[in-house]
Amino acid sequence: MKNIVILISGSGSNMAAIIRAAQKERWAERFGARVAAVISNKADAQGLAIAREHGIATAVVSHKDFSTREDFDAALASAIDVHAPTLVVLAGFMRILTPGFVTRYERRLLNIHPSLLPAFPGLHTHRRAIEAGCRVAGVTVHEVTVELDHGPILAQAAVPVLADDTEETLAARVLAQEHRVYPQAIAGWLLETN
Repeated sequence: MKNIVILISGSGSNMAAIIRAAQKERWAERFGARVAAVISNKADAQGLAIAREHGIATAVVSHKDFSTREDFDAALASAIDVHAPTLVVLAGFMRILTPGFVTRYERRLLNIHPSLLPAFPGLHTHRRAIEAGCRVAGVTVHEVTVELDHGPILAQAAVPVLADDTEETLAARVLAQEHRVYPQAIAGWLLETN
């Protein structure tokens, strides 16, 4: 069985969309894949409860317990590796990972970013898109590389930027596309590696 480990920091809405897709689309039968574990750097992440409700193993590795990024990433990798992951999925995991961590999971570490990369890597993407006068914004699923938000693109979805958009309204429309495109990109990755 191909084990997918999902990393979260908060509500886990993308994680929940992935779990729903895995069940509805029968990833176990189609790809021999399952969501094996959800790991968070925050003990109060709401997504952990959602994972437990689905019978998925959970763990917390708090970044606050470590004095360096390298030490945190080593502990996180140990928690991930317990589940023998085929794929590690960042779903709202709000930590910048060290090059050593990224290299460890090279070509099997995915992220979702709320912009049409290469535009607006990093934070505050919706505000930056509005301020730049963009007519479209969107979401990108990509492989994680050592350069932040610059890995090979697996999927994108665009949404219009409306004249009266705020960061919040644009973010809500982009999030709806995230919930659609991330599971599709993961299913595509699984199909290619089958």
